[in-house]
Amino acid sequence: MLRSTTDYTRNLLVILLLMIAGCTAKPEESAEIQPGNDRKIGVLLISHGSHSETWRNTLFELEKNVSDRIQENGKVSGTKSAFMEYTEPSIATRLKEFDNEGYTDVVIIPILLTVSSHSFDDIPTIIGLKENPESVEMLKLEKIERYTPKATPHITPLLDFSDILRKNVLRRVRNLSNNPEDEGLVIIAYGSEPYEKEWTELFDKAANHVHAETGIDAYSIGWCGHIVRYSPDSTASAISRVLDKKKTALVIPSLVAFDENFQIKIIGGGIEKVDDHETRVKYKPDAILPDSNIEQWIVDISEEYAANISKQ
Repeated sequence: MLRSTTDYTRNLLVILLLMIAGCTAKPEESAEIQPGNDRKIGVLLISHGSHSETWRNTLFELEKNVSDRIQENGKVSGTKSAFMEYTEPSIATRLKEFDNEGYTDVVIIPILLTVSSHSFDDIPTIIGLKENPESVEMLKLEKIERYTPKATPHITPLLDFSDILRKNVLRRVRNLSNNPEDEGLVIIAYGSEPYEKEWTELFDKAANHVHAETGIDAYSIGWCGHIVRYSPDSTASAISRVLDKKKTALVIPSLVAFDENFQIKIIGGGIEKVDDHETRVKYKPDAILPDSNIEQWIVDISEEYAANISKQ
């Protein structure tokens, strides 16, 4: 009788253990099938900011053109734009909105050409990922609000991560070019003083691409931003260097969007300083945007980051 009771108890324990094991296995299997189902992911496009309404509207138009495509796969729930300085909506404003709307993750896409103090220090400091004392002080002086979001921020690479700029410059050169043998390329960029080497290398690659595709072999670069204190003289000098070798200079403003102060006043003012500029300089005061390749890059990198976040 005692042996029979022991066997019964042992069998009952085995059954109970199997039932417990079965119950604990189900949540693990469910998590593998539906990873990241508690995540709410947003995308924030960040650009420098400008006093120019035309400039700001170009960035809002960019957001409008990509939002539906970013959100169509269901992983991203919302898309917003923010400006680093000068105007609202600021980065802090948008991150507060994401927090209030219950987002767990925000993919931050800087619409910036290449490395600068803005990408390396300012943006990470604004969102609480970095505590650079110099950047903190500069942000205070410029009255730029810092805000550390509850949502986890994920910063993507900059536009130089792809070949977008090379394709963009080539397209715009072809729109101006008539006789490549007699023409030289002048790229005018905003620039970043601590990172002038990196900026120069970026534009060297674009110029080499233009040379390979069109045969235009003379090239010069000029600056229009704080690296030259917003002076038109750098533009005039860059054009003159090309005109020493070629009959015509093709001037391409490598700025993200159109700003009357840069494309008209600074670059246009530099062109007017060049002798015979009416006949020897070709210039369209346009910008990198709008560009369908940039739109597709934003969609692709949003999907890539959202997919990785969902797997976590």
